[in-house]
Amino acid sequence: MKRLLAITLILTLNSCFFYKKDGIEMKIKNDSSEPITNVEFTRTERLELIKIDRIEANESVTEFLSMRKNKSDGAYSLTFNRASGKKEISGGGYYTNGGSLDHWVDFIVENDTTIVKFDAPIY
Repeated sequence: MKRLLAITLILTLNSCFFYKKDGIEMKIKNDSSEPITNVEFTRTERLELIKIDRIEANESVTEFLSMRKNKSDGAYSLTFNRASGKKEISGGGYYTNGGSLDHWVDFIVENDTTIVKFDAPIY
C-alpha cells in the first residue's frame, strides 16, 4: 500500500512538471465580418512578441508565447488594426516573477468589441 501511494505521488508530481511550460498559449478568433491586420500579442516587458500580419474573417490563429526571459510581474496585451484603420488594444491577465498564472488566453474579435477569456489559475 505504501508503494502504491508513493508511485501515485511521484506520477502526480511528474505530470505537473511535464505540463508546465514557460509561457502562455494564445488564440485569436476573428468573428468579425472583416479581416484584422498587424496583430501583436505581448507582455508588459515586451521581451518577446507574437506578430501576425493578417487574420481573415471567421479564421483563428493559435500561438505560444514563451516567457523564459521574463523576471518581473506584468500583464498581457493584444493590439491590431481593424479594416477601417482603427487601432484596437485589449489587455488583461497577470503574470508574476516571470511566470504565467494561466495556461491559455482566448481573444474573440467581434465587429464592435473584443472578448478576452483566460483559464482559471490552478493552485
